[in-house]
Amino acid sequence: MKDLQVLQGFMHENLPLTRIWGVELLAAEGGQAKLRLPANADLLRPGNTISGPVLMGLADMAFWAALLSTNAGRDNSVTSSMNVNFLAPAGPGPLVAEARVVKAGKRMIYGDILIFAEGREKPAAHMTTHWVVIA
Repeated sequence: MKDLQVLQGFMHENLPLTRIWGVELLAAEGGQAKLRLPANADLLRPGNTISGPVLMGLADMAFWAALLSTNAGRDNSVTSSMNVNFLAPAGPGPLVAEARVVKAGKRMIYGDILIFAEGREKPAAHMTTHWVVIA
């Protein structure tokens, strides 16, 4: 899927949480994707920062978009594991997630994701993930 609006629509239809959170697809090509999560007070934890579960969900969404950019939207894989390193408070949003497929094999796919508070150079979180291709 090359057209960003088509791919974003596909994501919103097939993973409704992307629509509910208002996730925007900024880029997706060649195994890389960039998503934006707008500020949303419902996603904050005490301390006026986006919660960890939201960061993990955004990372998973971003990696899915990176995968979809490689297979014309015919993804048949699922998350097997995710390693999360919280590096700094993300703040209240918006956030930007940058994902890339590092290695794609026949059965396993490995990637990483960085999440930034919009406009900041240093990441708030770094994730690595393994996905399993299901038959």
